[in-house]
Amino acid sequence: MDFLIVGLGNIGQDYVGTRHNAGFMIVETLANRHDATWTENRYGSTADIRVKNKTAKLLRPNTLMNLSGNAVKFWLQKEKIELSNLLVAVDDLALPFGALRLRPSGAPGSHNGLKNICDLLGTEQYARLRFGLGSDYERGRQIDYVLGAFSAEQQQELPDHLTLAAEAIEKYMLEGIQPAMNAFNTARKR
Repeated sequence: MDFLIVGLGNIGQDYVGTRHNAGFMIVETLANRHDATWTENRYGSTADIRVKNKTAKLLRPNTLMNLSGNAVKFWLQKEKIELSNLLVAVDDLALPFGALRLRPSGAPGSHNGLKNICDLLGTEQYARLRFGLGSDYERGRQIDYVLGAFSAEQQQELPDHLTLAAEAIEKYMLEGIQPAMNAFNTARKR
């Protein structure tokens, strides 16, 4: 495999469709675009895709969000994928709903999944795709917001935003991080 593309989220029926599972939704959209089948494996569900001449292992960790690094480290080593070909898709409260931000590296901020990945890999030097959740919640209600469902209006727009996120990852795989950043970091809607 050329790439490991990880979508962060929480496993279990209670979390399906919640904002904190945006990373899962992104890799699921990517898998659907390539008719890939998910398989239960060690540390998570995986699916393999091919985008032209590039291949990727998609991963939805089945660890708790805060232990995502275990799955990422395992699959990087198992597939012998270079750290430079790791991309983690994750939700972000600091971005407006549906906004995308690709970065080649960076601090994990307050995201516990990213913190654990950085800790276990010993570096912040891996690509990430942040998916905006917006911050339309009352002070002290952040956890309820991220673990809650998207609003009815957001649910109508969500498929288009997820498709755009999948397209950003495909461009990253084919052309690299900088061209993908240039094309998608300012994109809001089709």
